[in-house]
Parts: sequence; C-alpha cells; structure tokens
Amino acid sequence: MSNENLQRNEAAARSALITTHSYDVLLDVRSAADPDVSGYASRSTIAFSADQPGASTFLDFMCRNVSSVVLNGTALPVSDVVDGSRIRLDNLQAENEVTVTGTALYSSSGEGMHRFFDPADGQCYLYTQYEPADARRVFANFEQPDLKARFTFHVIAPSGWEVASNGAEAARLPLADDAAASRWDFASTLPMSTYITTVLAGPYFKARDEWSKILDDGTRLDVPLALYCRASLAKSFDTGELFKLTKQGLDFFNGLFDFPYPWGKYDQAFVPEYNLGAMENPGLVTFTENYVFTSRAADSQYQGRANTLMHEMAHMWFGDLVTMQWWDDLWLKESFADYMGTLGVDRATDWDTAWVNFANNRKSWAYVQDQLPTTHPIVADIPDLEAAKQNFDGITYAKGASVLKQLVAYVGFDAFVAGSRQYFRDHQYGNTTLAELLSALSASSGRDLAVWARQWLQTSGISTLGVELDARDGVLNRVTLLQDAPDPASGRQELRPHRLRIGLYNFDAGGMLVRTGSVETGVTGAAEEIPELAGADRPALLLVNDEDLSYAKVRLDPGSEATVRVSLDRISDPMARALCWTALWNSARDGVTPASLYVEAVRRFAPAETGIGVLLNVLGNASTALEYYVPAEERDEVRAAFASAAATELRSAAPGSDQQLAWARTLATLSRTDAGQLALLRGMLDGTVAVPGLAVDAELRWSLWHALAAHGLAGEAELDAELTRDTTASGRAGHATALAARPDAAVKAAAWDAAVRGTELSNQLLSATIAGFNTGPEELLDPFVEPYFGCLETVWAERSIEIASRIVRGLYPASRHLAPADGSAAGGSPENHPVVVRTDAWLLAHPDAPRALRRIIIEQRDHLHRALTAQALTAQTLAGKTPSVAP
Repeated sequence: MSNENLQRNEAAARSALITTHSYDVLLDVRSAADPDVSGYASRSTIAFSADQPGASTFLDFMCRNVSSVVLNGTALPVSDVVDGSRIRLDNLQAENEVTVTGTALYSSSGEGMHRFFDPADGQCYLYTQYEPADARRVFANFEQPDLKARFTFHVIAPSGWEVASNGAEAARLPLADDAAASRWDFASTLPMSTYITTVLAGPYFKARDEWSKILDDGTRLDVPLALYCRASLAKSFDTGELFKLTKQGLDFFNGLFDFPYPWGKYDQAFVPEYNLGAMENPGLVTFTENYVFTSRAADSQYQGRANTLMHEMAHMWFGDLVTMQWWDDLWLKESFADYMGTLGVDRATDWDTAWVNFANNRKSWAYVQDQLPTTHPIVADIPDLEAAKQNFDGITYAKGASVLKQLVAYVGFDAFVAGSRQYFRDHQYGNTTLAELLSALSASSGRDLAVWARQWLQTSGISTLGVELDARDGVLNRVTLLQDAPDPASGRQELRPHRLRIGLYNFDAGGMLVRTGSVETGVTGAAEEIPELAGADRPALLLVNDEDLSYAKVRLDPGSEATVRVSLDRISDPMARALCWTALWNSARDGVTPASLYVEAVRRFAPAETGIGVLLNVLGNASTALEYYVPAEERDEVRAAFASAAATELRSAAPGSDQQLAWARTLATLSRTDAGQLALLRGMLDGTVAVPGLAVDAELRWSLWHALAAHGLAGEAELDAELTRDTTASGRAGHATALAARPDAAVKAAAWDAAVRGTELSNQLLSATIAGFNTGPEELLDPFVEPYFGCLETVWAERSIEIASRIVRGLYPASRHLAPADGSAAGGSPENHPVVVRTDAWLLAHPDAPRALRRIIIEQRDHLHRALTAQALTAQTLAGKTPSVAP
C-alpha cells in the first residue's frame, strides 16, 4: 500500500512529537504448524508521551486485520483510524497507552515472522527478521530507529518447542485451556529500536554454555550462551567451535570497548531461508543456516563465518547500544561492524589472513558498487524506507570499513579506541548522527576530522591510482603518482587525499619476488612526484598501495604488469599477491586489458595460490570473465581451455585439500556452459569416476546436476531421485535450480510463471528457480525480454520489497549475444544493444517509478553495459584496431 514507505520527514516529525517508553507484546503462534493457518494473534501495548497534548500521530502495522485499538482507555472505531499500514492516534495526552490487537501473517519471504516447514522431517520453524522496518509485520509499533523503548515479549506456542527472544526467559507456564500449548514470558529489555527486537520459536536443537569476566570494579559479569539450529541439522552443528569463537569475541570486544556487554544473555540462532548473513538482535543474534556446514567446506568459509560472528558481536555496541538516528547514518553501525569483524578475526582468533581476504574479497564488493551510476556517499541520502532497504550494499559495508581502516591509520589505533569508548559512554541506549561520532574521535585524536569526513564520507566514487615512470639504464629518474577519481553519479572529479605505501619488489636468489624497499607517501591531487624514489634502481614490480592502506583501484605500470603476468606465483607476500590479483581483475573489468588475459593468468597461476580465500575468489572472477567480459567469438575456445585446466587441477590437487574442492566447484560452474567435461561430471555423480580424496557430497552433487541439466542430460526423474536422497532444505533448492536449468522452452516458461506470476515460492526457492532459469542457451531467454519490462510495475506494487527486488534483479535480461536493433553487427556499440535500448526506453517512460525500483534497473543496465564495453574493447584490441569505445 502507498503508505508503507515511511518518509524521513514523517519519521522526524513523529520523533519530535512523541517519546516511547515501553512495549508489552503478546504473540500467539500455537497453530503455526498447521499450514492452512496463515496468521496469528498479535497484541501490542505501548506506553509513550507526547510533547503536544491534543496532537495526532500514527502507528505502523502491516497485518491481515486490526481487531481493536484502545487509546488511553477508549476504544477507537477501527474503520476510522486504520488506513492501510497505519493506525491514526488523535487527541494525545501528555502520557499515553495504546493497545492494538489484530491478526499478523506468517511470511515466506524472510520478512517479519518467517515460517518454514523442514522437508527433512516436516517440522515447523519460526523466526523474525525486521531490518529495516518489518517489526510492523508482527506487532503494532512506531517503526523507526530513534524511538527506542523497553520491550517485554510473551509468546504462546506448542509446549514442546524452544522459544526465545531478546530478554531472558522469565517464566513458562502451560495454558489452562490448552494442554498442548504454553506461554513464555521474557524479561524486559534495556532500551532498543524496534528493528532489532526478535522472536524465535520451533523444535530447535539448543546447546548451552556460558562466558564470564571479572570487571575492573571486581564484580563478575556472567553471560549465558546458547546456540540454536533446526533439529535435522544438529549432527552437522559444530557447537564447540562456535562457542569458542563466541568467547574469543566477547573477551576481545569487552576489553577493546571497555564497556561491559550490556544485553544479559548471548544467544545465536542459525535459521532457514534467511535473507541476510546475520542480524544483530541484542541477546539473540540470527544467522543464515548456510553457516551450518552440512557438506565439505573450505577453511575460508569457516573464516567467513567467524568474520560474520565477530561483525554481529561488534553490533552489540555499534548499532544496538548506540544506534543511528535515521537510515542516512546506517554506516555508523555497518561500516564499523565490518571493520571490527575483520579486526576481531585478526586479533582474537587463529586465522592470520583476515586482512588479505578483506582486501581481495570484501573491498572488491565495494569497488564494483562504487563504479555504478547509483553509487552514493558513505553517509547517504535516505529519504524513505525503500531507499534504506537498497542501501545495505558494498558502500555502506565494505567501503565504509575500508575508509575506517584508513581513519585508524590517520588518527592512531589508541585514539580511535579511546574515541569509541567515549562515544559509547556519552550515547548509551541513544541515537546519534555523524556529528556525534566525529566529535568523540576529534576529541580523542586532537584532530579536526570535518575535512576528512567531507572528502571520504560525503563524496562518492573510487580513485584509481597509478604511476608514471621516467627511467634510464635501470634507474628511476622520476616517479609520479597519479590519481583519477571520477564520481559515476555526477561525472565530476572527486580527488581525495591518500596516504599509502609504494612497495619495490625484486627477485631474490631463489627466484621469488620479495619486497626490497618501500616508501610511505601520498597524493592529494591528480599527480604528485615521489622524490624519495628518484635515483633508486627500477624494481621488477612497483606496487602502489602496498599493504592495502588506502581505498583505491590500482593500475600497474607496464613494466610491473609484465612482471606480474609471468611471475605472479612467485610473489611471496600473501597481501602483495592478493593486491596484484585484484589489479589484474579490475583491469579486465574496466576493459583496459582483454579479459582472456585474466583467465589465462588464473589458469597459469591459480594452482600455486596457497590462500584458499584468494583462490576461490579468483576462480569465481575467471568464471565471470568468461561469461561476461570475453567476446562471444573467442568465449567457447577460452572457456573450453579453462575447463580442461580445471579438470586437470582437480586430479592433481592434494587429495582432500581445499584446493581440490575449489577446482571441483569451478569445474561444475564452467560445465553449465561448456560440454567438454560432462562425462567426468556424470562419472563423479554415479561413482564410475573416482577422484581420490574428493567428497562428492550433497552440495557438490547438486552443482554437478545443475551442469548436466543445463545441457539436457539430466531429466526430471533423475533429479527427483536425487531429491529423494537429499530431503534437506538445500537439497530442495538445488532440485529447483536444476529443474529450471533444463534447456527447454516449456521449462523456462514454467519457471518464469512460478517466479513472476506465482506466489508459492519462498524466498530461497524463488532465487533457486531464477538461478536455473538464467542457465542455458540465451536464445531460450530472449522471448522474456518484453515480458520482463511489462511486469515491473506490477511486481513492485504487489510483492514485498524483498521478493520484488529478487525478481527485478534476478530476471533482468542480460543477454549479450543479441544483434543491435540498428542492424549492425553484434559486438558493436553497447548503446545500440537491444536490451540496453529497451532499458533506456523504460527508464525514460517511467521517471516517477519508485526510486528503489529504478535503482535496480539502472544498476543492472550498467552491469550489462560494462560487459558489452569490455567485450567491444577486447575485440578491437585483438583485431589490432584503436578502441572506439571508451572504458
């Protein structure tokens, strides 16, 4: 409905009028296990004050129906005060109490109260997920982050279930009138925002532990710990490792922040069909159950899970204890948590590659996002909730964390920590903006950070750094550091100050590339000479931004690039090697060098890559390059060669190693569009081909089936038989993907109808179906170009924003083979590509479409345009022509 999208000015007006004190919420989910029951009773009692007696305000409640509204003892006529998702409250008093009862709906989209039926055993599981504004799908409330209150939850559920909430369980009593149900009462919380309240209910497996610490005043802080997962996953639930990480994190952050963990207990629940990696609900953090590894997982996946765990724990202070006033300052929690997550893994666990993986993987997410025309400053302009939903992106998380890493280097780690501690003390249980944080950090560091904030937090776009060398007879006469920093949104140059290191690498006696010198320097404008390097011997590799101190793309100079392309595997330092991988990848994405050269570098040097996180990343990049950036006329040849190399490395990798698993996954991915290794894949599935040490378990099996199905070599009966073997939630998703991947027009039409017109698919199965639909010959997808543009407004209006976003983004017709509408050859100007032309026409015809919808379309167009541009530049370069398309 039109009034679901709360505007920033509406929220500001409401928080200027009222102050919330407490909520008492009762949810009756005792009938949730009956799939024919679509809703549940919800009652919310709110105590709040109003600065202007006699004024009006409104509550938020997205539900099936409102049964009653009682304000200050007076029952209000429901039909008069309920308007869509809002409940009007008139004639307020200085102190008010309102009680709203109604029927809320179970969700299958991961928004609000998500209900899941486990295909393994039929059991029903519930959990809530609200960010940014879906608590209103569960109970009536004032849905904005700066109206904090104390929450007391009560839940009626089947007596045999586990039930949890933010507060500790205070009482559990069987119902007198229903022997099968009980009522759980939970302790009142400290003040928090609505979006981080939560409820968990179902026959979850639960493990318990505790953590304690003696505080500076001599008192003992005891924190009960619990872990939850579905009962059918319990055998794969490595609770010992998770409790160990949790205790390491609590030790680290309690010491770092010098503010005792404030939320009582610390529960962590791993839940199905989760839209996010995790959510920082105080006292009950929720995670995607993908972190319960039921199949073989690489060490980098375990490290990634640890990073997420530390990220969410940091939120207990950054985001929960102190919360942004409005979503403009979302970065105040997410950037900090992203930085702190990596810092926690680096300092509190046994992993020593946290910052390498951050540089190679996390920052790459930011680099992609920051080059889109929809990029935005870290401190963003968020006029409404739909915009807030779209801003959980690479800028808010990874770029913000990168910039904070720079800030720590600028002000000093001790000053940064001291400022953070004061920030928590000054604003505990309150809300802040950028100004309050800058004040605390400026005071602790003695630096005025206003200029830094304007340059780094309030501008958009990414700088590209390179060097211009003047060298003779192996000696550097002049080295000039160059900066190019266009803002994709405005087209203006946004030159920023960078403090960085330039590393000089040369071959040692053993033939390894090692750092033989470095210079700490900087650049503030478009060019800056580095006098410290004048007179130095020209190194084999001159690495700008060595040690990854600044947020910027790097272009290697021609001599350094030549060294890297023949000796990348001989760079001994893992961070330097990762930075060189990233430089090659950005060069391919930007169309500066042919994408086939990147694929060749991966084929040549990936087998020697020891960092499994880096290896998985570069193998994924190579697969992307093949499908998007390599021109069509050479794609089949390059893909076949790479798939053959993957098969070779699969057999030659150490049995049972992470590297072997990485090559197996890559081969399955490549084989969706390459037929050369299908016999090997079939043999791995049926056991006629053995790869020593490789566990062909459920996850890998579904990837292999996906590839075979894409070539029409796996029928419905075979896929159904595999599903009978794997009756898990992930198995069901793998089955949906493989079914939709079959190269048949009727199959594609059925998948399209299920995704776009149907409403039965859950969030997980929707994405799985879309993934299968997009696999296979592009010719089969061409008939869906016009239906896609024709359905956009209806999908956005009728589906939840989560589901609509998945449909709009996932089904964008990124066909790259179509000839331009003007009759010129394929591979010509990207502007003439029919999907680009059709996208531009839609955007022109719909200037008033919701901003969030337009943003997704604009971003998908840009991804396609970038791929076409890279292909055109590569084709022209290989043909020996001067490129006519600007990168």
